[in-house]
Amino acid sequence: MNPSSSLVISRDQALSVFNHPFSQSHSFPLSNFKNGSFACPINYAPTRKPKSQTLFTAPKRFQVITGCLGERSSPAKTLRQILESPGVHQGPACFDGLSAKLVERAGFQYCFTSGFSISAARLGLPDTGFISYGEMVDQGQQITQAVSIPVIGDGDNGYGNAMNVKRTVKGFIRAGFAGILLEDQVSPKACGHTQGRKVVSREEAIMRIKAAVDARKESGSDIVIVARTDSRQALSLEESLWRSRAFADAGADVLFIDALASKDEMKAFCEVSPLVPKMANMLEGGGKTPILTPLELEEIGYKLVAYPLSLMGVSIQAMQDSLTALKGGRIPPPGSMPSFEEIKEILGFNKYYEEEKRYATSNYQLYGDRVSSNAYRIERVRDDSEQRGQSPQDPVVEVITPDVYSNYRADGSRDPFSGIWSRTLRIKITGRDGIEKLDVRVPAGFLEGITNIVPALGGVNIKALLDDAAEEVGGKVLLDFKDTMGDRIQVLVISGNCGRDHRGGEPKLSGFIP
Repeated sequence: MNPSSSLVISRDQALSVFNHPFSQSHSFPLSNFKNGSFACPINYAPTRKPKSQTLFTAPKRFQVITGCLGERSSPAKTLRQILESPGVHQGPACFDGLSAKLVERAGFQYCFTSGFSISAARLGLPDTGFISYGEMVDQGQQITQAVSIPVIGDGDNGYGNAMNVKRTVKGFIRAGFAGILLEDQVSPKACGHTQGRKVVSREEAIMRIKAAVDARKESGSDIVIVARTDSRQALSLEESLWRSRAFADAGADVLFIDALASKDEMKAFCEVSPLVPKMANMLEGGGKTPILTPLELEEIGYKLVAYPLSLMGVSIQAMQDSLTALKGGRIPPPGSMPSFEEIKEILGFNKYYEEEKRYATSNYQLYGDRVSSNAYRIERVRDDSEQRGQSPQDPVVEVITPDVYSNYRADGSRDPFSGIWSRTLRIKITGRDGIEKLDVRVPAGFLEGITNIVPALGGVNIKALLDDAAEEVGGKVLLDFKDTMGDRIQVLVISGNCGRDHRGGEPKLSGFIP
């Protein structure tokens, strides 16, 4: 390592290490660092003062390991560093870009994609072979582009024979996956914890793994191949152990037997090919495999552990609860969902705004920042030099909005009451509790946009109502009704200045809530 070009972990990365529940016995690869830096906890107090390039003083049970500058590690290389680091490593299963972001924000080092959850979220269908290779690659690319941590993709059974497996592996490499999970089920395949599992022959199962290894070599990639067998439920424990050994001999990087039925079976599996890492699947909510803690899994000999349904399961429950509340006329309680500001932070709005400032022009601010909130009048936008009293080098910009434009005749003379834009609609919504929810005024020419403000007006021919009121002097109530939620919706047309009383206010109309 070249000390002059060393890097250290940031404060946020350090805090994620210190707060990790298994931090006393594990190291943590930092995927954002070049050459794969690690932060390693230690069980003794440091005796030397940290070097000058260290950005903070580590707590007593931690030391900071710097990483030298160079090419950024590939996702596959980062995943291999995780496999080589001590301890068991948890990987929740995501199903889209947002769920992957949440996994990364929670401090996990990597994640899986779940074919079960992607089939549910993308298609609304069970994991029984409906989802295709193309759909999984497309979904996977959205996931890998949303995060910086390595992602292990669910490649199902490779979507066909050995040649299809090669295409699948190459597609997953291009999509940015760090690893691919391949199984030995027949087509159509299904969740390994459901009934009727069937597997291909030993020979075909081994050829799938060999084809995957060949595809990796041909692509010049280092993608991690996770070989899964479903033969425990389809055939026997002995068969699943035999296939696991064969997969290791064929070049698999990680071994996985799905739906093992006891802790003893899990121990027997971890004794197979001891130099090859093992993966456990903790199917939440009632699978065939017993649910063990990460420390218990580490003691047995597992390296990776997947949680396939946690995010999908709680999402389903939360959406059902929210829909029940909405149907009852309520919104979900504040404690059941993040605030709007929190949602924007999670999705990256604040980061976007900060980055957007880098590309702002020097002479003019954005339209929304310089134009008055009253969008229906002429606004003069001047540059900075004019505000300083200097002669402006650029012309003054005049924003002409629709109501202004319609107030000019063809010969250029003004007509203050020409066209539909000279009329104003007042839209008011009063809740069934008597509290005012909305009170806006828009030009009548904005008819197409009114339903964006009040969806309940969709399908109402307001133009016909306006035509009927064309000869009215003053104002007229066009609509007054209650929507399905019990809110009172009123629409009043105001005919230019003629619609105001002698004090300059709006006309007093019977039945209209002031």
